Amino acid sequence: MTGMTGKTRRTRRTDAGFTLMETLIAIPILATGLLTLGAVLSVGLTRIGASGNLSLAKEKAAEAVESVFMARDTGIVSWDQVRNITSPGLSGIFLDGPQPLRTTGTDGIVNTIDDGPVETVVAPGLDGIIGNGDDVIESLDSYTREITISDISASLREIRVVVKYPSNGTLGEFVVSTYISRFA
Repeated sequence: MTGMTGKTRRTRRTDAGFTLMETLIAIPILATGLLTLGAVLSVGLTRIGASGNLSLAKEKAAEAVESVFMARDTGIVSWDQVRNITSPGLSGIFLDGPQPLRTTGTDGIVNTIDDGPVETVVAPGLDGIIGNGDDVIESLDSYTREITISDISASLREIRVVVKYPSNGTLGEFVVSTYISRFA
C-alpha cells in the first residue's frame, strides 16, 4: 500500500430509514393532525350547508328595516304609529315578539296585524329551471322575525330586527340594528 501512512481507513456507517422509536412517536402526532384537519373540514362543511339559510335571514332582516322606513316615508302611518303595538299609551302598528315570516298585507308592511300566510320560497327542480312542474316550494315556517322599535328621543328611534333561522338542527340568529328619525 503505497501512499498510506499506516493509518487504517474508517468507513462511516449511515443510517437509512427510521428507528422503531421514531416511528412510534410520529404516528400519534400525525394522527392528531389528521383528526384536527377532519374536525375543521366538518365544521366548514356544516357552515357551508347553513349559508343559504343565513343569506335568506339577512334578506328578511333587511326587508323588515326597509318596511319600517317605508311606513314612515309613504305617510301610510303617522310617526307615532312607527313603533310596536304594546308601546304604553301609544298606537304602534308593528307586532311584538317573534313572528312567523308572513307575506305583507294590504298595507305592504311586514310584521303588522294584516299580514298574510307564511311565505314560501320557490327553487328550481332537477332540471334547474324555475316555472315548470318540478319546482321545489319550501315554506319558511321555521323562520321567525322580531322587530323592536325603541324611542331614543322624540324624533329618533332604534330599530332592532332579529331573524331566527334553521341551522343544522339548531336555530341560528341574525340581528341588525339601525336608527330612524322622524324626518326622511
